[in-house]
Amino acid sequence: MANSNHPSRRAILTGAAGVAGGMALAPLAFGADAPERKSSGKINQSISKWCYDRKLSYEELCRHAVRIGYKAIDLIGPKDWPMLKKYNLVASMCPGSGSIPQGWNRKENHARQIEEMKKNIDLAAEAGMPNVICFSGNRDGQPDEEGIKNCIEGLKQVVGYAEKKGVTICMEYLNSKVDHKDYAFDRIAYGVAIAKGVGSERFGILYDIYHAQIMEGDIIRTIRENHQYIKHYHTGGNPGRHEIDETQEIYYPAIMKAIVETGFKGYVGQEFVPAGDPVKALENAFRICDV
Repeated sequence: MANSNHPSRRAILTGAAGVAGGMALAPLAFGADAPERKSSGKINQSISKWCYDRKLSYEELCRHAVRIGYKAIDLIGPKDWPMLKKYNLVASMCPGSGSIPQGWNRKENHARQIEEMKKNIDLAAEAGMPNVICFSGNRDGQPDEEGIKNCIEGLKQVVGYAEKKGVTICMEYLNSKVDHKDYAFDRIAYGVAIAKGVGSERFGILYDIYHAQIMEGDIIRTIRENHQYIKHYHTGGNPGRHEIDETQEIYYPAIMKAIVETGFKGYVGQEFVPAGDPVKALENAFRICDV
């Protein structure tokens, strides 16, 4: 998830009910741009588009993604899907409902979010996209028990629709210490309680490792103990949300091995803002996570 210096991440997740037509485009023959190496296949890697909006054009990002071995682009809406089809990529996380401060923890948001979520589930299902995103919302003085209860109540009204359409709803874990002050789902226990209460394979957690490191750390143990509720992952270097290399404190090879050991078959989205060369950062991140 973006911090306040990168507003485009939030903007992508609003106004999602765009035109999803014109999707059946044939993939290109890449020639010299063909993939330079094959992935081990153990981790399905994707790239969060917003992190590169200021450094690469969208088509450049797609071309490099295919060359390197990425399978998907994260956090994009229907207007960006035709380009994905052109390059035979997938939108691994799509708009769902609400916003970071205004989520499912408030009953007054439920009717609007149910309608919005159903529309976006329809779009994702029609285009063959696997996941849609949602948020708890901010606390604003609300006890966690009440927020969890409200999230369960609201999501139960839409998760059956997701089940019928074959789309998974993912609620994102964000830190409330640095980037998203007052956000409610800032501890794994909050999201696990919601996932248990909703009780569907079509609802789970978007576990952002960068945010989790800031709030709780203990990443590998958390993954091992709660993997059945995690449907999607995000990366990012801490501190700074930059490259996931030796310049930061998280050791991603061990984390990726732990994810593989759980049998996870979803996507791991690279969601870091490169401080240096963006293409080299993408190449290096792919190698780091290709365990």
